[in-house]
Amino acid sequence: MKARVNDGCISCGACVATCPEVFRFNDDGVAEAYADVAPEYESTAKEARDDCPVSVIDIDE
Repeated sequence: MKARVNDGCISCGACVATCPEVFRFNDDGVAEAYADVAPEYESTAKEARDDCPVSVIDIDE
């Protein structure tokens, strides 16, 4: 699975806190998906997507 953080991230940190195995802050201070979603992190990656307050995370299954 692939995750993507689209334009509009407000850098709240929810995704980074929920699933640091997939999400991190880049040099510009906004979240990015830096790794593919491994099977063991699918549920936390989806939780990060669902908890994003501005709904800018996509996960391609």
